Amino acid sequence: MPKMKTNSSAKKRVSITGSGKIKRKKAFKNHILTKKATKRKRGLTQSGLVSEVDMPNMRFMLTIGK
Repeated sequence: MPKMKTNSSAKKRVSITGSGKIKRKKAFKNHILTKKATKRKRGLTQSGLVSEVDMPNMRFMLTIGK
């Protein structure tokens, strides 16, 4: 049986923390920034964690065990 390939787009966009959680960047800070409030843009700069619901799918894409 061949090895499973890691999803290249996923590995470029996320990283794994020491405790095994998956860290990601927040969306909506790419363009059309003039209408967004400064406070909102600052909040989007900080990184977030992948939701528990999406964790199994992300682990599959990154080929990480449980």
